[in-house]
Amino acid sequence: MTQPTPDTAPRAPRPQVVMEVVATQRINPHMVRLTFGGEGFKDFTDRPVTDKYIKLLFADPSLGLTPPYDIDAIRRDHGPEAVPVRRTYTVRKVDHQNGTIDVDFVVHGEDGLAGPWAAQAQPGDVVCFNGPGGNYKPEESIDWHLLAGDESALPAIAATLEAMPSNAEGVAFIEVQDADDEIELAKPSAVEIRWVHRKAEFTPTTTKLAAEVMKYPWRSGLVQVFAHGEREMIKSLRRYLADDRGIDRRMMSLSAYWAYGRAEDTFQAEKREPIGKIFPDA
Repeated sequence: MTQPTPDTAPRAPRPQVVMEVVATQRINPHMVRLTFGGEGFKDFTDRPVTDKYIKLLFADPSLGLTPPYDIDAIRRDHGPEAVPVRRTYTVRKVDHQNGTIDVDFVVHGEDGLAGPWAAQAQPGDVVCFNGPGGNYKPEESIDWHLLAGDESALPAIAATLEAMPSNAEGVAFIEVQDADDEIELAKPSAVEIRWVHRKAEFTPTTTKLAAEVMKYPWRSGLVQVFAHGEREMIKSLRRYLADDRGIDRRMMSLSAYWAYGRAEDTFQAEKREPIGKIFPDA
């Protein structure tokens, strides 16, 4: 019997980590931090990156399913529409000593799935997720860092700033709704934080992040870029950084965490289409 080729071989099930909420904290008016812990921490395999992310699995509560989930069995017994949906979130911090991870959630009232869940989460609630993934970390052998992102990228930017060597230089642009959404960030003394206030909910016309980055007096030397957030905003930054500034793609981590006007499932599906690509030839 012939073995299946890599193109036809069944994909191995993604490992699932099951933990519980052990603490909750309101970070600012639009962000909630949940701390996950418990016995399941032993199944969490950390990564030496600052953009590490997990994919939370949300099952239909009416089915009474208990994690970890047997995805194939759920699809077979209840249909594809019953398969738990995934929502991607950055891990803000891993505490190996206490066996916990912090995950920050942007919340805007009842919009979305994970945000409202996080706003109502209580200690003892069970969570199930895949991951972590991630690839970026700040390098030491460069001249300066450029970080940019909206609220969705704030946890990764915060983790990156904490991981930088004390002599690192650069600037971080962080777009939030207003000053009440600013938070204290630990950082090297020579890295500047520039908060960008929209004064409104995010829309293609209220966002100011890309414009602020483009106005910044460009520095000489080798730069490493981390720019994550809303898809069209990141595309604007890619055109500026790659086309106008000529930065080598290998020195840039550019990624869309979400897309305005798109539900998460649609946004994820579009990643395989031209509209979803940050680099046109990717």
